[in-house]
Amino acid sequence: MAGRAYRLRGRMWIEGPDGTFLGYGRVVLLERIREHGSISAAARSMEMSYRHAWQLVDSMNRQSREAVVEKSAGGRGGGGAILTAAGERAVAAFWSAHGDFREFLARRNRQLDL
Repeated sequence: MAGRAYRLRGRMWIEGPDGTFLGYGRVVLLERIREHGSISAAARSMEMSYRHAWQLVDSMNRQSREAVVEKSAGGRGGGGAILTAAGERAVAAFWSAHGDFREFLARRNRQLDL
């Protein structure tokens, strides 16, 4: 089949002691928590259940040396969540590695000759 274009594709994630620590979706969740100030609002913005978002945040917090998200209890003013300094570093580290990974795939795709 002449003319067929092949390309390398891939996904990357950072593994922790309990499996996935950070991946594309988890980092987007962290960014949405930063943006909205709440796990539930972040989950809604991603069309994700609160329970699933909470499980992801809990997994990241348990695997990190320092919490990536700090939660405040609900009440009269409502609860909230913030991305910690460790969370900001984790997001930056992921996007830096992700950029390198994309560059690697692009470079190798230019060299691909099948």
